[in-house]
This record gives sequence, structure tokens and C-alpha cells, in this order.
Amino acid sequence: MKNKTLLIGLLLAALVTSASAADGFKKIFNGKNLNGWKVSTDNPSSVFVEDGNLVVFGPRAHAFYNGPVGKHDFKNFEFKAKVMTTEGSNSGIYFHTKYQESGWPDHGYEAQVNNTHRDPKKTGGLYAVQDNFEAPAKDGEWFDYYIKVEGKHIVIKVNGKTISDYNEPEAPEHLKKMPGRKLSSGTIAFQAHDPKSKVFFKDIMLKVND
Repeated sequence: MKNKTLLIGLLLAALVTSASAADGFKKIFNGKNLNGWKVSTDNPSSVFVEDGNLVVFGPRAHAFYNGPVGKHDFKNFEFKAKVMTTEGSNSGIYFHTKYQESGWPDHGYEAQVNNTHRDPKKTGGLYAVQDNFEAPAKDGEWFDYYIKVEGKHIVIKVNGKTISDYNEPEAPEHLKKMPGRKLSSGTIAFQAHDPKSKVFFKDIMLKVND
């Protein structure tokens, strides 16, 4: 029975891998270590791997993808991952960003990850650009997070539901306060927000459409 269960598990894993390959998505996290990722130097211990998950937990830090897919510098892409927040946690997924040793990333947009943190800006919103104020997911449960950028168009979905649908104008008003928050090209980054926020990421996939 044990061998049969193991065989079924291997077959299911192979089917998932084949499906991902067929739709063009590639893994950018191996579930074992942070190979292919570069963590900021301010608080590198705030990003680690636990039980196959990429975890952000601790003082501010950011993990930037710097692996081979898209040479970690892409413009048109689709991103998907499974995310799980814990009570009162805050995080974010940056895109079109670039490695930065410390501080909040100056480049790119932030897709918010926050279901019950005191910040009213909730999961699925484009932080400080097109915010969402109603949490579309629950703490302690895995939810699907999807981001697509095509030209000047950004779509963010949570569990298949569109939360943000944004077309970047020629001269975005927010650039007056955040000059780097614009579409260009770049990589993905996960945010460790504060010592009380613990967020998990897994099945992290990327499809580059450039």
C-alpha cells in the first residue's frame, strides 16, 4: 500500500509538472533553498525556507528573484503563487522592480498581501495606486495569487476573482510622490514587512511573454 501511495504521488507530481510546462509557466522557487533569490542586506534572516515554503517573517527585508527565467528582467509576464497569511500580517509582491540592498523598493509596483493587518489596504490592491479595502481571502488558508502585465495593463486576481484592473496612464499622478512606481521591466520581490507579520509563499511560477 505504501509503494502504491508513493507511486500515485509521483504520478500526480509529474502531471502537475507537465501541465505547467505546457502552459509556459516555470518554477522560480525550488522549495528547498533560496537559490535564484537575492535577499536585501538590511535583515536577511527575515526571509527563509520552511517546510517547502518561502517565508517572510521579521524586520523589513525583501527577496528579489535573480534566477534564469526571463533573466530576472521581464516586461510582459504572468505570475502565480499560493499565499497564506497569518493573523495581523502584512506583506507585498513587487514587480518590475530591481535589487535594492535596503529600504522599501524604489522601483516597480507593489501588489498588496494583507487580510487582517491594521493597514486598511488589503490583498490584491496595487498599493497606493489602486487600493483594495476588502480582504478577498482569509488568514490561515492558502489562496491563489495571480498577476499579469501586458503593455500598460495590470490585472491582479485572488482565487480567480479580479481584484485590480489598471491601465497605467501616460502621466500617472502618483509619480509625483513615488517616481519609481511605474511599468518598465524588472523582477519579482517578496516583502518581509515587520516582526509581527509572517506570510508563506509556495508553488511560485512565472511565464514571460516578452
